[in-house]
Amino acid sequence: MNWLSDRFELSHGAGAHTLRPMEGLRGLAVLLVFLVHYTTLAAPWQDGGSASALLARLLHLAGNSGVDLFFVLSGYLIYGSLMARRQAFLPFMRRRLLRIYPTYGAVFLLYLALSLAFPAESKIPPAAPDAALYLLQNLLLLAPLLGEPPLITVSWSLSYELFYYLATPLLIGAFGLRRQRRRWRVAFLFAVGGAIIAGHLALGAPLRSLMFAAGALLHEMRGHRHEMGGRLRPPNEGMALAALACALIVLLMPLAAPLKIVALAAALYRLCLCCFERPQGWLGHAFCCAPLRWLGNMSYSYYLLHGLLLKAAFVALAHLPPFAAGPLLLWGALPLLLAITLAGSAALFLLVERPLSLAPRRAPVLAGQA
Repeated sequence: MNWLSDRFELSHGAGAHTLRPMEGLRGLAVLLVFLVHYTTLAAPWQDGGSASALLARLLHLAGNSGVDLFFVLSGYLIYGSLMARRQAFLPFMRRRLLRIYPTYGAVFLLYLALSLAFPAESKIPPAAPDAALYLLQNLLLLAPLLGEPPLITVSWSLSYELFYYLATPLLIGAFGLRRQRRRWRVAFLFAVGGAIIAGHLALGAPLRSLMFAAGALLHEMRGHRHEMGGRLRPPNEGMALAALACALIVLLMPLAAPLKIVALAAALYRLCLCCFERPQGWLGHAFCCAPLRWLGNMSYSYYLLHGLLLKAAFVALAHLPPFAAGPLLLWGALPLLLAITLAGSAALFLLVERPLSLAPRRAPVLAGQA
């Protein structure tokens, strides 16, 4: 246990109290993403009308909220760190790029090598000029924004993250948010949320970027609660889980996309607020569980690599006799495939992410993955 703690524990020092449930929430988020890719790869093996297939669809739906939870946490961290102290834009971006690129670059090279080894599976265009442009777009995290399928499928979310890193310090500086009263900043964040929804309806702008605004609002609400001392009622764990369950039900309903995303953003906001404000409550305590937090600490490595490892595992499963490749095998294999993805991602974390991107920082609020 000490060996694992030494390598996967990150939340030390002044920020540990806040970061521990956040680390666990990241662990939950990446497990949800795992379910999305597992159920997607398992879909061809399922009878479309079976109970097993229905369970897979429900898990897939719930799993999609994993990336949204990442966005809320990232919105909270980045906005909070920028509001806490003035930071020069270029050093701030250098730190964020250092957080993204060593691990992304390692996985990018792995995908590139596999694309050359298995050209039938490659997304890279055959013509040299097109291939060079495509690889450059992926290196700059522009491919999803330009409508191209990214080389690393999950890297579309990094394009969202990078845009948020660019936009947030500019908005804080342009509108002088540090000088404004909290009520003004809250109103501003609601206006940003409204602009995101309007941009989606008018221009098809990415709607899930609303989650970043929810994370920033979470930071402001925590500050308000601390200013009020004990005069506000503590968040209720049962209500937080009920709100999340209701949001997932809303996702199943034939409603407009903005309504679904707003409901999910509100539920994830409430879940995070409850865990951060009551880390000693039963829900916050659950997210402080060491194995879940350690998974959260390596969640970036896991996020980038687990899909490739899962696909390799399903290719191996495809060689089993037809009578063996049924739902029972699929669900029974889930723990084994999860273990395989954990092992491979842990190696990436220990060899690349931790030594190159997670060196000790002077500002504890930035510890861990954002």
